[in-house]
Amino acid sequence: MAAQKIYVAVVGVGLVGSELIAQLLALPSSPFRLISLTSTTRTLFSSTSLTSTWKSQLAASSDKPDLTKLSQQLSALVSESKVALIDNTSSEDVAKMYPTWLKAGISVITPNKKAFSGDKSLYDQIIAAIRSPTGGRVYNEATVGAGLPVISTLKDLVGTGDKIVKIEGVFSGTMSYIFNEFSTGKSDGPAFSAVVKLAREKGYTEPHPADDLNGFDVARKLTILARTISTYSLSATSLPELDSFAAVKTASLIPSALENIPTGDEFIARLPEFDAEFNELRTKASQDGQVLRFVGVVDPVNGIVRAGLERYPTTHPFATSLGGSDNIIMFHTERYGARPLIVQGAGAGAAVTAMGVLGDLLKLV
Repeated sequence: MAAQKIYVAVVGVGLVGSELIAQLLALPSSPFRLISLTSTTRTLFSSTSLTSTWKSQLAASSDKPDLTKLSQQLSALVSESKVALIDNTSSEDVAKMYPTWLKAGISVITPNKKAFSGDKSLYDQIIAAIRSPTGGRVYNEATVGAGLPVISTLKDLVGTGDKIVKIEGVFSGTMSYIFNEFSTGKSDGPAFSAVVKLAREKGYTEPHPADDLNGFDVARKLTILARTISTYSLSATSLPELDSFAAVKTASLIPSALENIPTGDEFIARLPEFDAEFNELRTKASQDGQVLRFVGVVDPVNGIVRAGLERYPTTHPFATSLGGSDNIIMFHTERYGARPLIVQGAGAGAAVTAMGVLGDLLKLV
C-alpha cells in the first residue's frame, strides 16, 4: 500500500464518521491522505494530511459547509491522484451530489441508503456516471448489513454468471432483536410492547419506534439488492423496476390506530393496547413449531420484492442462529442450490459500519 497517494474527503463526522476516521488514521503505511472534513456546521480543507487532532482543527474552522465548493476543490486534484469522497450522512441532499462527483472522476463511498433506494432517476444517473470513461467508482457495502459482505457477495455471484433464485433475510437489527426476544418458539413470553420498549431503551430503535416498525429500513435494503441484481446480472430477471423503496410490498407492524401518533413516548404508552393481537400471532406460530421473524425477500424468478412478518420452523437458521440484533441473509442461487450461501453477523453499530466503509475505501488501492 505504499507508493500511490489517494486523497480522502469525509462528509459526516458523527458516530460512524468519527469511528471511520479513527480506523483510517490507524492504518499503517497508508496511501490515504485525509484532506477534508465536513460536519453539519463547518468544513475544513487542508493542503496537508489531517491527523488525530482533526476534531480541534475542524472546531477551529470558520468555514461553513459548501458542497459545491468542495466539488471544485476535489475536482482540481483528480488529475494528479485518485480522490475519494466518503459520505457518512443519511442526507438526501448529499446523495444528490453523487453524479456530479462521479462524473468529475471522484469516487464515492458511503453507508447512505438514500441514493440507492430512493428516486430511480438518481440511481440511473449514478450508474451512468460510473460507466462514463472518466467516471469515478462507487461503493456502498455498508448500506446493507453494515460491515457484513452482502453487496460484494451479491456482485460476485451475479457478475460471475450465477443466477439468483431468491434472497431472504433478517435485514433490520432492530426487528431482529425484537423478534428474537418476543418469539422463541414458545407460546408465552414477554409482551410485544415490553420488548419494543426495552429495545428503545437499549438504543436499538429510532427515538420513534414507528420508524422501525413501518418496515421502511428493510424496504430500502431490498431495493438496493434488487437494483444491484438488475444492474450487474449477466442475464435479464423478472424483478420489477422499483421507482423507489416505497414501491416494495411492505407489511407494516404499526397498528392502524397508532399510525399518526406524533411522539415516540406516546407510541410506547399506547402500544400495550395491541399486545393481545401480537400474542395471538406468537401462539399460533408456536403451536405449529414456528417462530415469527420480520423478513425481506427478493425473488428475481417470480419478480417479487417484499418485506413483512413471516413464520419459520424452530429448526430454521432464522430461529436457531440469530442472537441480539444480528442480521442474517440467505442467498439461494443455481450454484448454491442444495444449501444456500449464508452471511450472518452484527448488522449495526458504528465500529462494524465504519469497517464496511473503510473496506470499500481499500478497494481503491
